[in-house]
Amino acid sequence: MALKLTQNLRLLQFGIHRCFAGLISVRLLYSSGLGRSSCAACLCTSAARCIQTHGCRKLRTDFSSRNVTTAVREPSFFASSSVGIHRDSELRFRLSQLHRPSSDEEKSFQQKLACCSTSRQVFSLLCSVEVLSDTMAAACLHRVADLEQDGAALRDPSVLEKDAIRALCFQLEQDSERLTEAGLVSALLACTRLFLDPWSTLMVRLVTESQNRLDGEQMAVGELCMLGQAMLAMEGPGSAMLEQVMRQIQKQEPDEWSLPDLVAVYRLLEVCVGEDGMHGDLLNAMHTHAVTVTSRMDPAAVSGVLSSLVALNQKQAMPLVISLCKQAVRHVPHFSDEELSHVLAALIHFGHSDRYFVDAMQNHVPRMAFTSHPETVSKVTEFFSRRSILSPTVFNAVAESFVYRADSYSTSQVARQIMAFGRLGYLPPNVGQLFKKVETILHTRFSQFQPRMLLNLLHACTLVERFPVNFLSKVFSSYFLQQLQDQDLRIERAVLAQLTQLYMTVKLECPTYEGPQLLPKYRVKSFLTSSRSLETPVDQQLYNSVKSGLVDILGDRSFFGSQVLTPYCYTLDVEIKLDEEGYALPASQTDEVYKRIALCIDGQKRFTNNARQLLGKEVIKQRHLRLLGYEVVQIPFYEFEKYRNMSKVVEYLHQKIFPHTFRLSW
Repeated sequence: MALKLTQNLRLLQFGIHRCFAGLISVRLLYSSGLGRSSCAACLCTSAARCIQTHGCRKLRTDFSSRNVTTAVREPSFFASSSVGIHRDSELRFRLSQLHRPSSDEEKSFQQKLACCSTSRQVFSLLCSVEVLSDTMAAACLHRVADLEQDGAALRDPSVLEKDAIRALCFQLEQDSERLTEAGLVSALLACTRLFLDPWSTLMVRLVTESQNRLDGEQMAVGELCMLGQAMLAMEGPGSAMLEQVMRQIQKQEPDEWSLPDLVAVYRLLEVCVGEDGMHGDLLNAMHTHAVTVTSRMDPAAVSGVLSSLVALNQKQAMPLVISLCKQAVRHVPHFSDEELSHVLAALIHFGHSDRYFVDAMQNHVPRMAFTSHPETVSKVTEFFSRRSILSPTVFNAVAESFVYRADSYSTSQVARQIMAFGRLGYLPPNVGQLFKKVETILHTRFSQFQPRMLLNLLHACTLVERFPVNFLSKVFSSYFLQQLQDQDLRIERAVLAQLTQLYMTVKLECPTYEGPQLLPKYRVKSFLTSSRSLETPVDQQLYNSVKSGLVDILGDRSFFGSQVLTPYCYTLDVEIKLDEEGYALPASQTDEVYKRIALCIDGQKRFTNNARQLLGKEVIKQRHLRLLGYEVVQIPFYEFEKYRNMSKVVEYLHQKIFPHTFRLSW
């Protein structure tokens, strides 16, 4: 059926309508100021391309049916700049600005769009409506991007050749001057997310029109943020338009913004604030305002702001972090997997948690452990372990899900979940099944592990007395040790400490091991370091109190040593040497020592925060000291703090250290 030019219509629209036999009728509607029609192909291609493809050397008046395409470019983005309407299409929608859908219709459309789980479903929905607003059209492109984005490319680039996308983009291109600000910048941002060629006709027109609107300074904050994100994707942080956007945002007061606008500015600032601390005044004003509105934030807003604070490293915004954490308690059951991951990552970054949030997570995790994304489950275990919170409810659920789901986990997710058990020194009821699964994964996927992640996993196993003997020969091999080296061909001290402790574990607890040994050059002399230490430094206040009691018991300060580094890399809080008859020897004496007593003065940091359980690294230290011949005496803070006067302290210490002897008075 031939296309006809309707002479008496003056609407600025490009429509696609159903014809008598269900075919497509394409109308070009023009204003009186145009005076004449143009070939449809010429609207989106260069003249040369049009002449070559369509034989259009002059304006045609018959408008016979034909394909509409554009020239193929070599894009810096992944994509086709092709936008076409094929005569075998079955599209029956039109982009309307004169008769926009009602707010209820738009809301219903957005809800249906959110339920689409494939691009095909988006296209079906697109073809089921006859009238679209520009914001609805842009939302469709965003949904396709949500479903097809895979890092810096599309999973299936051919999705851009679908008739629905091509027709929609063609209409956006032709109607760019008549789009609303919201529709214009949203469409531009969606095109960047689909990796369209920045020099395609569509993108050039959208950018040009956006610049015109920006110069008019009529855009709202949310629209400015979308435009800023689009320009970041196209030109990077040095974009001139982006700088213009930020200048206009800074002219406005944050306390006048809506919540979506506030979140949008935070997200934009993530990449606009450099090391020089640009926009610091704006950020401080935003923090102040955000604290007052956190009670009205939904899950997406709470997660978005926390994620931005992490990216911006806003350590000075702790009042806002605390307020957001309180609001997050209400939303724990309603967070998406991605949102919950962002919240947990932020709380880890800022070192914050509160009892109510932990309680909410303990109620939520057993329900989500088997269904949530593996990365979210891994982030849950990381949060509890980094905050030293032992929750049997959480870790039992994670252990159960691990047994059934670990085959689908990445090697990083496997390692991080097991590392949490090791750090907290916790063994779940299904410990046998759990570590059998770990061993199976190591057998089948050993070569897939990153060297340091593998070392972390094996080290975590030893903390809870699960010994990976079958894999240690590979770990101590020269090839694996070379993989642990950094660019300077050195291995970090913390990594060497892990290797050394792993080697000590093998020597002390795995006598059947006969594989390669760890060469002396890879061994450290002390596990106590300033960062990532395998030992927790002694609590000085608690130590001083214990020291006073020991002087009273032993009669002189010279009869015990403090901070004693043993030949076995461990540092003793206090060491007492006894002769064969049980008398204390001077700390400096090295011969005739019959017994060595190691006092572990365990402050609060050596335990989990919510339970009286030693952390895994403290458990393995005390276990190794016993195997090395020391008599280990534990002085936990929660016992010692009960005694307020010196006489009670001395009595307590004597009972702990010399339970079978009478105390002598000096």
